[in-house]
Amino acid sequence: MDREIRLMDRRQLLGGLLAAVAVSAGRAASAAPPLVAAAANLRFVLPEINRRFEAESGYRLRLVFGASGQFYRQILQGAPYALFLSADSRLVEELHAQGLIDSPGAVYALGRLALFAAHGSPLEVDSKLEGLARAVAQNRLRRLAIANPKHAPYGARAAEVLRRRQLWERLQPHLLFAENVAQAAQFALQGAADGGLIAHSLARAPRLRERGRFALIPAAWHQPLDQRMALLRPELPAAAAFYAYMRQEGARKLLAAFGFALPDPA
Repeated sequence: MDREIRLMDRRQLLGGLLAAVAVSAGRAASAAPPLVAAAANLRFVLPEINRRFEAESGYRLRLVFGASGQFYRQILQGAPYALFLSADSRLVEELHAQGLIDSPGAVYALGRLALFAAHGSPLEVDSKLEGLARAVAQNRLRRLAIANPKHAPYGARAAEVLRRRQLWERLQPHLLFAENVAQAAQFALQGAADGGLIAHSLARAPRLRERGRFALIPAAWHQPLDQRMALLRPELPAAAAFYAYMRQEGARKLLAAFGFALPDPA
C-alpha cells in the first residue's frame, strides 16, 4: 500500500511539473512579440517604419518577409501571424470573404514595377523595355529575374508587362524565377541575371540605387498593385497599434520616400 501511495505521489508531482511547464510555455508564447507577415517589396522600408514605431510606442514586433501568396496560404492553414501586409489587395479581400477576418482591412500603399540592372550589366534599361526587346532579338540576354507569378503579386504583374510587350514566350528560356520580388532583385544585383523586373520600392532603396540603375514601368501596363493590410489578431495591442501607425503621416512619408504612391488618407 505504501508503495502504491508513493507511486501516486510521484505521478501527481510529475503531472504538476508538466502542467507548470505548459503554463510557462503558454505565457512565454503570449509574451513574444507579435509576428508581422510582410510583402517582400517592403524589405527595406518596413524595418525603418518599425524602428520608429517601437521607439515611439514601446511595443515590439517581429517582421517576416516573403511572397504574399505564400503568406496567404499559411494564414489559411492557421499560421500565427498577427498582421498581414500584402502586396495584393485581393488576398486580404479573400480572407475577409471567407470569414477569417472581421474587417476587409485597408490599402496602405500603391506599388509600381521597375526594370533594374546592376552596373556592369549589358542590359539597356528603359521604361518601355526597348533595350530588353533588342537583347532578346539579338540573343544577348542571359537571364531576366522576376518573382514567381504563381504566388508573388509582383511576379504576376511582371508577367503581364512581358505579355503586353509580346516578350513572354520569347523570354521563357531566359526567365529566372525567384521565390519573391526581393530575391529577384538580389539575383539582378549579384549578376545571376542581367536584370530584373522588380518593385520600384526595392529599386529605390540605397543598396540597389548605388549599385545599379532602373526605369519605372508605366502603371497602365499591368493591373494595379494595391497593397492592403489586415489585422489578424486585433486582441494584441502591439499589432493593433502598428496597424494604425501604418496609416499615419510618419509611415506614409517613409513609404513615399521609397517610391510608393499613397492612397488618400482615411
